[in-house]
Amino acid sequence: MFTGIIEEMGEIRLVAENIEGRRFQIAANRILSGINIGDSIAVDGVCLTVEKVGKDYIEVQAVSETLGRTTLAKLPRGAKVNLERAMAAGGRFGGHFVQGHIDSVAPIVDLLRIGNAATMRIAVPDTIRQYVVEKGSLAVNGISLTVAGIENELIEIALIPVTLTETNLGEKKIGDEVNLEVDILAKYVEKILERFEKEPLTLEKVKQWGFNQ
Repeated sequence: MFTGIIEEMGEIRLVAENIEGRRFQIAANRILSGINIGDSIAVDGVCLTVEKVGKDYIEVQAVSETLGRTTLAKLPRGAKVNLERAMAAGGRFGGHFVQGHIDSVAPIVDLLRIGNAATMRIAVPDTIRQYVVEKGSLAVNGISLTVAGIENELIEIALIPVTLTETNLGEKKIGDEVNLEVDILAKYVEKILERFEKEPLTLEKVKQWGFNQ
């Protein structure tokens, strides 16, 4: 589990194609503190397992399934990626619940710079549009952001200066693709409502649950 608060930008130092998919060596600094082989790490919002730790880098493996569902398939050597270690028990929770399981890849269709801030518009696919709500949370390349507005298939995200300087969204341009992960709470609500549609809630059922006082 992650929070969507990026700890640092790493740089892809090496990319090795292999039978499993692609192996990445990522230059890093801050996230190396206390990290071990087997730990989870979010790379542009994708949950991967640390397979090697060096003095100034980590290595992770992305399998074919992951490559087919994320932007990791196209990342070249030298690309900057957002990095976040898994949330520590008892740690501060500054974003929202992010699993690192990407729901869709989507293109940036508009980007307006306003001083040191920016407004970004992203075309959201039909498959996840029902989970995106105005003022709700959305992880974009692993960053916990708030949806500022929705117009048909387009969502608008307001990017503050620190987001543009401390994450790779500051380097993105129109046409680039980003990883999207919707708020898991929306999926749970949908599942519960589907159940009640099939089996309507009655007073007797509420009593069976113990809420009869």
